[in-house]
Amino acid sequence: MRMEDLDPDRCRPVYAEAALDELRWLGIRWQEGPEKGGPFAPYVQSKRRAIYLEAWRKLLRTGRLFPCRCSRKDLATALAAPHERAQSASGGGKLGSDDDDSDDEPLYPGTCRLFMGGTPQLPGPTASEFEDPAGSNWRFRVPDGEVVEFVDLNLGPQRFVAGEDFGDFVVWRRDNIPSYQLACVADDAAMGITEVVRGADLLKSTARQILLFRALGIEPPAWFHCRLVVDHNGRRLAKRHDALSLRVLRQRGLTPMNILAAELPVEE
Repeated sequence: MRMEDLDPDRCRPVYAEAALDELRWLGIRWQEGPEKGGPFAPYVQSKRRAIYLEAWRKLLRTGRLFPCRCSRKDLATALAAPHERAQSASGGGKLGSDDDDSDDEPLYPGTCRLFMGGTPQLPGPTASEFEDPAGSNWRFRVPDGEVVEFVDLNLGPQRFVAGEDFGDFVVWRRDNIPSYQLACVADDAAMGITEVVRGADLLKSTARQILLFRALGIEPPAWFHCRLVVDHNGRRLAKRHDALSLRVLRQRGLTPMNILAAELPVEE
């Protein structure tokens, strides 16, 4: 059991304890975890910063990262250009939504890509100037055209093309927090994870993470992506569906078997 609690705005002790309680209620047990300890402790990501910094520095030294100073407004303006609108209409730069069954995001327009790495340098920072990632969004420079293929143990063969299906993605945020992508890869490697089971909405994240595994010289785990639980309209459940939260369903008398069998009540 690994508690992924990096986002201070969304992760609070009361939420963490509720998550552990609901997993126990579902009958899920673990041999290692935050309250049990184990050979790969600590099992709370907020206490594993040194591991993420080591991965960031290795990627930086090998020219895989560049600092991005673009604000959300800058990216929105760039993506509003005519050629980007056309790309968005074709699906290449689609913004994800709560009803979207993917973890898609707009293709990064490459504004800050020439700062560092194996490309000609613009006047500006070089890798030797950076000791700490704070203050910039650090993006992973995807190898354009590189094919990422893997056989999902549930959904079968998957294929993505870097630079087409997804662009340069953030691995460290300007508020000095490592991204989900980097933290999961570093932890999976450090903890010896051999199989990752998660929702089908993260298939594209898996492709990104495979690139990180490759860049770090680490063998990736096996992957099993589950189809998402949806409501009676076929929409994926989101945080706004409080009526279908485990807390509410428990209060309404549903059993763990009802939940595991996806026997959910129809919302009024």
